[in-house]
Amino acid sequence: MSELRALVAEELSQPVDPRVRAMATAIAAKHGTASRALFFYGSCLRQSQLEGLMLDFYLIVSDYRSAYDKSWLAAANRLIPPNVFYFEHAGLVSKYAVLSEADFHRLNGPETSNVSVWARFAQPSRLVWVADEAARERAIDAVCRAAPTLLAAARPDPGEEPLLLWRRAFALTYSAELRAERSARASSVVDLEPGRYEQFTAPALDAAATMRPHGSWAKRRIEGKSLTILRLAKASLTFAGGAEYIAWKINRHAGTNIELRPWQRRHPLLAGLSLLPRLLKSGAVR
Repeated sequence: MSELRALVAEELSQPVDPRVRAMATAIAAKHGTASRALFFYGSCLRQSQLEGLMLDFYLIVSDYRSAYDKSWLAAANRLIPPNVFYFEHAGLVSKYAVLSEADFHRLNGPETSNVSVWARFAQPSRLVWVADEAARERAIDAVCRAAPTLLAAARPDPGEEPLLLWRRAFALTYSAELRAERSARASSVVDLEPGRYEQFTAPALDAAATMRPHGSWAKRRIEGKSLTILRLAKASLTFAGGAEYIAWKINRHAGTNIELRPWQRRHPLLAGLSLLPRLLKSGAVR
């Protein structure tokens, strides 16, 4: 694991736009001493573009009860992790998901059939804020579990070409969630940084050799799509402008032109449920 850990630590420490770091610091401050680490990831990181987009963060906290003023938010985060919130800072907008250190470690590993965390952290991310060195070490340890879990779940074929393996692995995870992206998105994630994935292949496969991932892909698809709906329902209570964000994301990734009606803006949960059958039928989400 030492080679993989060195690669992960180096990648997480790479510099980011100062505005990203300022946003991360402001998010961490909102949750006080419960904040432990904050990751920047997603399309804004891949494209190096901030204006007009929504930045993606993961906030890691010591425990949910300490992170919130309201006990129901802690309970919701514990029952259906993560909670997702909208945040604005210095002219930029973001959304951030909240996980405890314990859940972040668990959800990056093979003991969970839920793909959403280990699939994302098998991709590049940046550790843009930490409370202290102990928090940094725990964050790196957790992320080190993601890529091996992904490759172990994909069950590599002997001699499979590295980039083909990563593309196939991400295609499997994309199929296990309700996604607005086109089917080629899983390949494009790899093709943006092929050298990175080739470098990670051997150490990640070495770590994956001892893993026994939990669940089949059929189970992951059922669980993943069900959890996506539950999280959207929960986000309607925590996410300002949730309906607008859902419509924007689907339009951007699926090439649709959804325009929300006034009642859908007022009731994001009902809006999502009303749009879902049409989106599934059209293939805008899968």
